[in-house]
Amino acid sequence: MDRPYNLLFLCTGNSARSILAEALANQVAKSRFRAYSAGSHPRGRVHPMALQVLDEAGIATDGLRSKPWDEFATPDAPPMDLIITVCDKAAGEACPLWPGHPVTAHWGIEDPASVAGSQEQVHKAFGKALQLLQHRLSLLMALQPEALDRLALETRVREIGTAS
Repeated sequence: MDRPYNLLFLCTGNSARSILAEALANQVAKSRFRAYSAGSHPRGRVHPMALQVLDEAGIATDGLRSKPWDEFATPDAPPMDLIITVCDKAAGEACPLWPGHPVTAHWGIEDPASVAGSQEQVHKAFGKALQLLQHRLSLLMALQPEALDRLALETRVREIGTAS
């Protein structure tokens, strides 16, 4: 493929996990992937702790916003090559029909925004989610997608979703 792979991270609210994944992938994998994120029921704002944790990690946050997944199911949207759900709820929802039949996988990650506790506990939960995403993205980057057929790629990307 002579362009970066388009990668879409989905969750329900598009305020925490999928936002972390989008920002991280665009920073560490920008030569191979162009990452986006969306939600089935977007909250309309990015969780402030997501922005803080990304900023502390030196990851750019410009342009991050909570948006509906319908934006990526239109004919004028960038064609997605890979769609990854990062929350169990979104994985079980009826998704739009994605143009081009992209590879899909589920990388379940606990919702750091649902942590009830001190700011320190919430911060720790967001840091843990970011760390897990970093690990899984490093495994994804180690794959040579151009050398794999679609079925093998789908199998490997799904296996990465079980990595801890």
